[in-house]
Amino acid sequence: MNLLRFSTSGILKAVGARRLGTLKIAPVQCETEKPSIQVPLTSDSYKHYKRDSKFSKVTPEDVQYFKQLLPTESVLVVDGAHTTEDDLIPYNQDWFKCYRGQSQVVLKPHSTEQVAKLLSYCNAKRLAVVPQGGNTGASGGSVPIFDEIIVNTSNLNRIRKFDPLSGVVLCESGCILEHLDNYLAERGYIVPLDLGSKGSCQIGGNVSTNAGGIRLLRYGSLHGNILGLEVVLADGTIVDGLSALRKDNTGYDIKQLFIGSEGTLGIVTGVSLLTPKRPKFTNVALVGMQSFQSVQHAYSRAKEHLSEVLSAYEFWDARSLHYGRTLGSKKFRVPFGSEYPFYVLVETSGSNNDHDSEKLGCFLEGLLESNIIDDGVVAQDRTQYKNLWAIRESLGEACGAPVPIYKYDISLPVPVLYDIVEDLRSRLAEKKLLGPNGPVSDVVGFGHIGDGNLHLTIFAKEFTPEAKSLIEPYVYEWTSRYNGSIAAEHGLGIKNSDYIGYSKSAPMVSMMRRIKNALDPNGIMNPYKVFPTAFPPLSHRLANQH
Repeated sequence: MNLLRFSTSGILKAVGARRLGTLKIAPVQCETEKPSIQVPLTSDSYKHYKRDSKFSKVTPEDVQYFKQLLPTESVLVVDGAHTTEDDLIPYNQDWFKCYRGQSQVVLKPHSTEQVAKLLSYCNAKRLAVVPQGGNTGASGGSVPIFDEIIVNTSNLNRIRKFDPLSGVVLCESGCILEHLDNYLAERGYIVPLDLGSKGSCQIGGNVSTNAGGIRLLRYGSLHGNILGLEVVLADGTIVDGLSALRKDNTGYDIKQLFIGSEGTLGIVTGVSLLTPKRPKFTNVALVGMQSFQSVQHAYSRAKEHLSEVLSAYEFWDARSLHYGRTLGSKKFRVPFGSEYPFYVLVETSGSNNDHDSEKLGCFLEGLLESNIIDDGVVAQDRTQYKNLWAIRESLGEACGAPVPIYKYDISLPVPVLYDIVEDLRSRLAEKKLLGPNGPVSDVVGFGHIGDGNLHLTIFAKEFTPEAKSLIEPYVYEWTSRYNGSIAAEHGLGIKNSDYIGYSKSAPMVSMMRRIKNALDPNGIMNPYKVFPTAFPPLSHRLANQH
């Protein structure tokens, strides 16, 4: 069997001892819809959350003000006639159908000035506000818990300016990530962020959660790519920091406070983003392996041999693949004759296809000769490229399926990244909770090796108190033991706020509170999120700090 790759002259040559052939895979077919699921109110599921009495309820006078400020179609108010509670479900309910709020009012401003007037009014009236973009978050941070007013940024969708020399784009926060990337593609540039939800998520929400995604390995995090922000504070103050400069050492770097703040400090309305040149060529390979140790060995070699052209290194286990196939909308077959315990998708991107293909081929050949991989395929055209990525994307889709799922987005040192999956399987199996006769079907793991991000996913037949007590806070304790993070790229939101102490010390949380109180003294911005609300705190680290 032969490893197939491009030579420097572009001719396909057989150079290896085993077969790593061209991809033959069925076209992707999508189902039109999934079964619906009844989502309970978050206030019923998280009973320790109590509505803060300092917040006012929306009155007819408030609604009248909103309608005077915004166009009629930009004010959605449940009145039983023109707008019903069902009409507001897409705003009250999160993308993964885990959380549902009770807001009666959705406001959709068209300008930064309108946002400023709305927040100034709400602050004076003590009306709580939830900033919302594409509502694709995975931790419940973009939906209310009670009756908070939703300020949706979908109408803030203009690209204000683009500099083709520096690659800096100034856009509004409601720009959909894919639309922004398409705009840049026409000009030879690329957004340094790629997410499975790119067709729905908005750049402002990406900023507010410091979204990572599959390109972080190549381009780094948003903390490094955002040059400036325009933010409206709780009192209506517009902070215009839309700098296009890569160097500015004049005092505190204020924008960093808002990146990852999840709308608790203000509403991002504008973004100055540094974008790189779009690679002219991309190559992708999918390989099968026997162990996670092999996944690590291959990654070490990828950094050494692919280095400057390496743009993605994604891994998943065989069980993740099973659920991607059965619960995801994309239909595919894995292009191997056999199944393997682990799979890795490697992508390169650059300006010289012969050079990049040669490097990828030599890299894969070396892995085969060292028995690190057992089999693999290299995409030979754009269709095959998309089909291989469809396999990876199906894993994230499976996590949004309407079945009982425990989902955790954690980051850990790469050497122990998969150990938690195996430990959790053993922990549940020991109590006979895992398997055909238990409430838990499976524990799987997939993610981004390059930044140590694991999507730990537990598929269940039903939610039971016994199973949850073995999973939480064990997952957070395990993560803390290795100095990991309980929220790698999805934020704290509702889901993780009570566990922040497993990743942040008490002095750090105290400092965060002081910043929050300084910028939002009335606490109207996205209340009940990020900071712990349970008493006593659900973290040994917080409890034991002196």
